[in-house]
Amino acid sequence: MENVIYLVLAASVLALGFAFFFYKRMLKADEGTDLMKKIALYVRRGAMAYLKQQYKVVIIVFIILAAIFGVMSMFGLQNGWVWFAFLTGGFFSGLAGFFGMKTATYASARTANAARKSLNDGLQVAFRSGAVMGLTVVGLALLDISVWFLVLDHVIPAENHLIIITTTMLTFGMGASTQALFARVGGGIYTKAADVGADLVGKTEYNIPEDDPRNPATIADNVGDNVGDVAGMGADLYESYAGSILATAALGASAFAANQAMQLKAVFAPMLIAAVGVLLSLIGIFLVKTKEGAGMKQLLGALSRGTNTSSVLIAIATFVIFWALGIENWVGISFSVVVGLLAGVIIGKSTEYYTSQTFKPTQKVAESSKTGPATVIISGLGLGMLSTAIPVVTVGVAIILAYLCANGFNVEFNAANLSMGLYGIGIAAVGMLSTLGITLATDAYGPIADNAGGNAEMSGLDPEVRQRTDALDALGNTTAATGKGFAIGSAALTALALLASYVEEIKIALIRVGQDLPNGVEAAKATLVDFMEAYNVNLMNPIVLVGVFIGAMMAFVFCGMTMNAVGRAAQKMVEEVRRQFSTIKGILEGKAEPDYERCVEISTKGAQREMLVPSILAIVVPIATGLILGVPGVLGLLIGGLSCGFVLAVFMANAGGAWDNAKKYVEEGNFGGKGSDNHKATVVGDTVGDPFKDTSGPSLNILIKLMSMVSIVMAGLTVAFHVI
Repeated sequence: MENVIYLVLAASVLALGFAFFFYKRMLKADEGTDLMKKIALYVRRGAMAYLKQQYKVVIIVFIILAAIFGVMSMFGLQNGWVWFAFLTGGFFSGLAGFFGMKTATYASARTANAARKSLNDGLQVAFRSGAVMGLTVVGLALLDISVWFLVLDHVIPAENHLIIITTTMLTFGMGASTQALFARVGGGIYTKAADVGADLVGKTEYNIPEDDPRNPATIADNVGDNVGDVAGMGADLYESYAGSILATAALGASAFAANQAMQLKAVFAPMLIAAVGVLLSLIGIFLVKTKEGAGMKQLLGALSRGTNTSSVLIAIATFVIFWALGIENWVGISFSVVVGLLAGVIIGKSTEYYTSQTFKPTQKVAESSKTGPATVIISGLGLGMLSTAIPVVTVGVAIILAYLCANGFNVEFNAANLSMGLYGIGIAAVGMLSTLGITLATDAYGPIADNAGGNAEMSGLDPEVRQRTDALDALGNTTAATGKGFAIGSAALTALALLASYVEEIKIALIRVGQDLPNGVEAAKATLVDFMEAYNVNLMNPIVLVGVFIGAMMAFVFCGMTMNAVGRAAQKMVEEVRRQFSTIKGILEGKAEPDYERCVEISTKGAQREMLVPSILAIVVPIATGLILGVPGVLGLLIGGLSCGFVLAVFMANAGGAWDNAKKYVEEGNFGGKGSDNHKATVVGDTVGDPFKDTSGPSLNILIKLMSMVSIVMAGLTVAFHVI
């Protein structure tokens, strides 16, 4: 049985091997004309310069936090391996983002050049390059998890062996979450400051097209697509993927604690599902192709063919895996995985319906431009609010079904059913993310196609080429919106699994400091029900309610801070673009080259300065809540943050996506087309939606998971200062 971990290790090597294969194959493609190469080089240098600056800041934060964890370990408040696990989690998360962004910056010009031949050639280059990100993320995550398990298996003592191993490995997830939040917030501020500056001045004030080389902010805008939607998204889903596996493994160790043989199988099951998902993702990747002249529905069908095939195959494989492992109620637990997969599909389709210009909701937002930008804003806000219904109901139904399937549809609430049900919810989250290799490929494809379109425009390629890159870009907008919905939905299930893992970590912390539960129950023998009764965790406890309010408040405060950060950085960008238009003679006639580097510098400095406070707030608040309100307050905080953050994230992502594609719908020639008053109205809507969908909204799903991870890691400190 112990050899299963080597299968997980082999799967990680397979994923990284194919990522390298796709990367080298992409590099062999022709990058195009000298001008195309020059533009791509500008973007590449800007992206790498930003990432270098971001990592300098993040390294300092990581060193400080690791030192704090080391001191806590010295006082017996944590396992001695925690600080190192935290660092490795952050390192691999950052590495995944780096490799993905490096690939994207090399792929954009090659995608544009391939589109000169055919639409399918452009799709192949962009999608296979996006697959590098997907496969790198799953490969590095499984590599870190499998190596850590092998190391801890030899050094952790026999008593509570698997429970201590799995809760220690969750610290690796905190490192990934911390890095992901910095990447998402910093990248989101960067990209939207540049995007807003380019759109407000270029499109609305000077009536020049998107990605026009005369616009000083256009290079910074293209750089932002990479640092926000590639590096940021990669780090985001890396920690969701790792977090779901680690949290479910910890829940499995707890649920089957009375049977060591079954306990080991339950711990390995989520890792094995993820490992098989690597192979099935590869099958799906090779199925993605299209024909010349394909429209949006045909292009979406090409991607859906790959992702749906992988999902169906993993659903079948799950039954085989649990049967082979011989886990109790293997049929029911397998159906929990299927529930997670179906929930992911439904959320993706719901997001596509509300944000794609091929459907009525976004078309109605575009139509509202007839009466100006105010009605565009109003209709987009209304659409975003309405769009929360399907994802929330879907996740709610998925939670109940996954819970019931795992405990054999036994509705009696007791300790045994609760533990098994929570394991089912965790395994559903693993199922939703099991084919991340291909689902993340469809998301990373978006910014590559967007940059390819920008390169084609700035290079002055034939209108036919631009038409092809526009088709690929429009598809990318939809896949990006769908990917954000998928990331938010998976975050909700993962955060719920982490919430249960927090309870287990409190038990371990009590044992470590030699304390029992407040009502005198021995911590080592306490069930989840004992725990909730001992700490009076119920909605009539005012401490729990205060924690819920603080958690809900955190979602809004965090969004407010990141939205204002984008606004401040965008103001400086707008001022700079206006300055260049007014002072550099010949810029509007195309006779003088704008100062692209100055705009890149403004976005870089703005992002570095603005990302620190909201990111640190997400770490400090759970610690302060634990010290002041104790365990009940922390549980309230996590529940409030999860429920409010999930709904708010869906609203912001879908509203932003609808505004973006409403603009695209008008640019296709509807309601007056490019340059019309209607077009300008939708540009304003898109500008408002930019920080919604690319900064604040996507960062929320990391916020709710990071607060859970911080609470887990700081459980020992909470117990030491707050026994009741």
